[in-house]
Amino acid sequence: MRAGKKPKTGGGSMQAQLKQVQAMQREMEEAQASLGEKEITTTAGGGAVEVTINGNKELVALKLDKDVIDPEDPEMLQDLIIAAVNEGMRQIDEMVEEQMGRITGGLNIPGL
Repeated sequence: MRAGKKPKTGGGSMQAQLKQVQAMQREMEEAQASLGEKEITTTAGGGAVEVTINGNKELVALKLDKDVIDPEDPEMLQDLIIAAVNEGMRQIDEMVEEQMGRITGGLNIPGL
């Protein structure tokens, strides 16, 4: 190294990394907004219970077959609703994980 010259500290690469992270953040925000508009419909009990859940994990529709409504056995209906909702939530989680994985390249970022 010549006298009077400072070694490069890699400041340029740090700035490039910051831009890359900011671009990733924008993509993630767009993906989250897009995911909120998507919906998953799942069923339980051979279709007797049908639920629709959006990407924000909100239950937006619930359909019950009249034959599944038995006043003598409310527990069965409750179990079917829980099963359908849980399956919908699992599918939403899978969809979100897949979408975010494309953006982050498989990095495990806390909070996502």
